Amino acid sequence: MSYQLDGDFKLFTLNSNPELAKEVAEILGCEIGKSSVTRFSDGEIQINIEESVRGSEVYLIQSTSQSGNEHIMELLIMIDALRRASAKTINIVIPYYGYARQDRKARSREPITAKLVANLLETAGADRIITMDLHAPQIQGFFDMPVDQLLGVPILSDYFEAKNLEDLVIVAPDNGGLVRARKMAGRLNVPLAFIDKRRPKPNVAEIMNIVGDIQGKNAIIIDDLIDTAGTITLAANALKEKGAKAVFACCTHPVLSGPAISRIEDSAIEELVITNTIALPEEKRISKITTLSIAPLLADAIERVYNDVSVSPLFE
Repeated sequence: MSYQLDGDFKLFTLNSNPELAKEVAEILGCEIGKSSVTRFSDGEIQINIEESVRGSEVYLIQSTSQSGNEHIMELLIMIDALRRASAKTINIVIPYYGYARQDRKARSREPITAKLVANLLETAGADRIITMDLHAPQIQGFFDMPVDQLLGVPILSDYFEAKNLEDLVIVAPDNGGLVRARKMAGRLNVPLAFIDKRRPKPNVAEIMNIVGDIQGKNAIIIDDLIDTAGTITLAANALKEKGAKAVFACCTHPVLSGPAISRIEDSAIEELVITNTIALPEEKRISKITTLSIAPLLADAIERVYNDVSVSPLFE
């Protein structure tokens, strides 16, 4: 596919996921803009844009993944630098939007940090956000600028469709994931099940009941992100104990912190399929994990936004 980009188009990246940015640049047929990120001796971040961006439509790729605080600061400083260098528009591509799980006040005296990060991006000078699978759809409403939320379900569904597995059932790991699981079940034209669980405290889940027919079936658990892998591995083990033939799992955002890798290794999960919204370090690339690239999807979205073409076909 040939992409139509003019001389005022600029693509930049920072330190969270440079490999993904390189893939996107190769697909678009452009170079990554020249910039540098250095540190003062006390650890403060210093950014220098090493080419003119005056009058340019800039697209900046940066996930706010581990370490989230550092990558958010890099992003905010870069946006400020671009604004002060007279960029025409500053379009932020955030494959993984960190702090998205703090999207409401669940208890007294809690912050809504997802909204705070949105405010920071706007104040810094961002004009548009392109992102993937927000943890809660209402986060789009935290921004007073255009937000294009791309979806991981089509990419994950296409992968499993190509595997030609028989007797499939799609499983939501909790009630909140039913909408996502229903979309995948609809694309693959297979039945749906879900796991009713309660979470006594953050990062601790307890399986309660499996709703739906999973006996003798190949079960695919789908979630937007996997952090410590407690929920997904408990779900996989419960499905296997209740008679599932095999258990697969997939997610868009592989946070995979703390004991996640060892839990996945020791679980009933045969294969975990993820995307590269978050760069996976070498020590976490185990044989059970398959990584799919979102670079073609991001490239399509960037080119459509740049050329004022509808992005909605990418949601289908």
